[in-house]
Amino acid sequence: MSAGSWDPDSAHAARAAAQGIHCIPVPTPFAVGRVNVYLIEDEPLTLLDAGPNSGRALDALETGLAALGRGVEDLERIVISHQHMDHLGLVDILARRSGAEVAALGALAPWLARYGEFQDADDAFAEAVMARNGIPAETRLALRSVSHAFRGWGAKATVTLPLGEGDVLAFRDRRLRVHHRPGHSPSDTIFHDPERRTLLAADHLIKHISSNPLIARPLDAPLDDPDVAQGLERPQSLVIYLRSLAQTRAMDDVELVLPGHGEAFADHRALIDERVRLHERRAAKIHRMVAEEPRTAYEVAQRMWGNVAVTQAYLTLSEVLGHMDLLLADGRVREIADADGVVRFESISDPAPRGR
Repeated sequence: MSAGSWDPDSAHAARAAAQGIHCIPVPTPFAVGRVNVYLIEDEPLTLLDAGPNSGRALDALETGLAALGRGVEDLERIVISHQHMDHLGLVDILARRSGAEVAALGALAPWLARYGEFQDADDAFAEAVMARNGIPAETRLALRSVSHAFRGWGAKATVTLPLGEGDVLAFRDRRLRVHHRPGHSPSDTIFHDPERRTLLAADHLIKHISSNPLIARPLDAPLDDPDVAQGLERPQSLVIYLRSLAQTRAMDDVELVLPGHGEAFADHRALIDERVRLHERRAAKIHRMVAEEPRTAYEVAQRMWGNVAVTQAYLTLSEVLGHMDLLLADGRVREIADADGVVRFESISDPAPRGR
């Protein structure tokens, strides 16, 4: 059993099953590996997330449902945790076959309904952010091609039950409280059962990896907003994510966390504290780099991850910019834009010594 996979024999998995929540790990084409799709045995029969849009994923999902004595046609409700394609690609297919209602954050509904248009806008936004932060044109072009090719793993869907912060998903035998926890994506949504002290956390909190707060185009930004399209305005994804983690840490009635990837776990506060310390250490390391000389976020990413900063340029750029936002907020660095609009960061305070 690898560290990044669901362990069906664990005590945590057994506790979930006793609550009528069954994990079906579904393969994805992405480095993160399998995605956890959850069947909630209650009325209405509910599926949380769906996996990517592929025949292999659909086969795995159907096999997992059959092992539980169910089929796609039995589904009555499908819930989407957030906008990443490994979680929503099969939603439309499953909804059409089953007639199930589709529940998702209300702000995500237009994005899902106009999937192709919003993907175009998201790609243009990402390319502008990359250009502004020093990623060369040839790398941006290559990543744009990869992103366009990956779109097929997702698909549009129609939300019939829009959700908002504090709403309740009602079942015959349970109630799940809805919480919007943006950061990893703008639409991250978690579902809390306080009676059973269980949190369906999707990618908001994962045990074996730190959820990357990807810089994403705001869900409520008009498609023709020029400042957003040119990358002049972007969300501070890591700042937003840390705020969301603080809200989750404050939740008292959580003993079991069921994540979007990997194994179930307990003690969410210890994991959140560990993640906060990780981000503090990484911010300090980046501060030392720009204290040596002003650097673009892309130059920092190359120093930290080498060629990975080329092959996964947007992911690593998001990581660096998130920590730059922390340093900017603390008054430890500032931005300097050159004549071409490319931003460099320079230190305006003494960095912490290495090891602190």
